[in-house]
Amino acid sequence: MGINKPLLEVNDLHTGFRVRDKYYDAVDGVSFDLHKNEILAIVGESGSGKSTLATTIMGLHNKNNTRSTGEVIYKDTNIITLSESLYNRIRGNDIGMIFQDPLASLNPLMTIHKQIEESLLYHTDLNESQRNERVVELLEQVGLPNPKRVAKQYPHELSGGMRQRVCIAIALACKPPIIIADEPTTALDVTIQAQILDLLKEIQEETGSGIIMITHDLGVVAETADRVAVMYAGQFVEVATSEELFTNPLHPYTRSLLKSIPQGDTEMSSEAEIDELHVIQGTVPSLVNLPRTGCRFAHRIPWISEEEHEEHPELHEVTPGHFVRCSCYKHFHFEGEEE
Repeated sequence: MGINKPLLEVNDLHTGFRVRDKYYDAVDGVSFDLHKNEILAIVGESGSGKSTLATTIMGLHNKNNTRSTGEVIYKDTNIITLSESLYNRIRGNDIGMIFQDPLASLNPLMTIHKQIEESLLYHTDLNESQRNERVVELLEQVGLPNPKRVAKQYPHELSGGMRQRVCIAIALACKPPIIIADEPTTALDVTIQAQILDLLKEIQEETGSGIIMITHDLGVVAETADRVAVMYAGQFVEVATSEELFTNPLHPYTRSLLKSIPQGDTEMSSEAEIDELHVIQGTVPSLVNLPRTGCRFAHRIPWISEEEHEEHPELHEVTPGHFVRCSCYKHFHFEGEEE
């Protein structure tokens, strides 16, 4: 491995939720590496398992109702086997997380200063004066004007974009080498989204951290990611560099997602072409109704015959670093098109 050793290695990870005393996998056999200075995007519809993957890595599931197997290797340790007290040493210090809804993840009864300081109290030996300095420094780093005033405020006194910046400051407080950003721009308007994405890229360039960016927005992926994993029904169905994925998408799900995005250029602006915007049939299957064999996307492309799908689909490396699940990609065409 040497100098190229990953920051994080995930091997055959399964996370199942208990439903009527049976466990159903929301994350099913996921494997990937995250490297220093890399932004890995995990993309897919709601219900694909993206957030469950993030919270599994962070160890945030109730073990009475959830079962995780496989490996999440950090510093030669499978961290999903750790006790809660040992996991607490890693959360915030080694792996920071930016949550999807900043208003829900911030404590309404605590000032911004107290919420950022909490991680510093737990993980560092800084004295009170140093902690105060660090809080102001972090608020400056995430681009908040008048950081000393913001530090004294409560979450409800801030706008959505400001709250998201506070969440980023909390995630960065201890300079963790790994940051997980779960839909960090979902609730924000387009201008603020762009600012938040630029901020994350700047932070990554400064600190050399590895970032796992979880999103359903392929525009965000194109803007930020070095590598992309497309997730569907708990599994990765395609993994490639960002450039390769956008220039040569192969899996039917990836191609369907890309074809369902409105194009911003003027050539695509005629009404006839807008009418051709692709709509993916059906929905992601529920955990309790996942097919036991065959391609999990097959029911949403019924015009592709059953024989074109593998009985037990696996990821195939079609070109170096480009992996696709199920051989159906070789036969896929959109409905109404000639194969």
